[in-house]
Amino acid sequence: MDTHIQAKDLNAFYGKQQALKNVNIEIPKNQITVIMGPSGCGKTTLLKTFNRFFELTEGTQLTGEVLVDGQNIYDPDVDVTEVRKVVGLLAQRPSPLPMSIYDNVSYGMHIHKLKKNRAEYKTAVRHYLEIAGLWDEVQIRLHDPATSLSIGQQQRLCLARGLAVEPEIILGDEPTSALDPISSQHIEKRLLDLKQQYTTVIVTHTLRQAKRLADYVIYMYLGEVVEAGPAHEVFNNPQHKQTRAYLEGQI
Repeated sequence: MDTHIQAKDLNAFYGKQQALKNVNIEIPKNQITVIMGPSGCGKTTLLKTFNRFFELTEGTQLTGEVLVDGQNIYDPDVDVTEVRKVVGLLAQRPSPLPMSIYDNVSYGMHIHKLKKNRAEYKTAVRHYLEIAGLWDEVQIRLHDPATSLSIGQQQRLCLARGLAVEPEIILGDEPTSALDPISSQHIEKRLLDLKQQYTTVIVTHTLRQAKRLADYVIYMYLGEVVEAGPAHEVFNNPQHKQTRAYLEGQI
């Protein structure tokens, strides 16, 4: 497979507590990879190593490598800001900026100077709101506060904001867990629509969602990767008894 992200001998610690243990995985390009497993098994920690959000928590330590397009993003000469531009994060709960709907989408583009003039910014804001499935709902209220949107709309706004800085990779940390079923369906549909253009990595604790979305699956337990492979193989013919137990609801 065409690998986009690779972890090599990855170990992560919160103080003295080890959260990831010798993780070696390859994540395919332009597919949806789902990281699944019971609570507290290291799923979110692994996800946050992919855009260096892990190191924002005080007292953390990481050994090993995370390669994006073959470059170790933890090399001393790597620009962290550029890493986080290339690898966007859709968090568990939406976090719109304290500004208008329009400014939420345009903010990152202004920071990175991605457009030349106001007309280009206006066109781009509409484009990314359309991709996120939000344009029709907000086109006449673009200058309203983003916080006036419903929580489901806010999550789609955060998706539009993340896409506007032209990332290569979308990370989702249980991105629908705080949403109602209809809003969850909106987000899932957008992620499926986008997978031809972006590599997507999703953490979920919902097996049904994993089966709906995944092209590739990583199953984790107690900080270790137990099994990884194409979704149809893992779901239909798991190679490890721990994976089978999880799929059968015993874990």
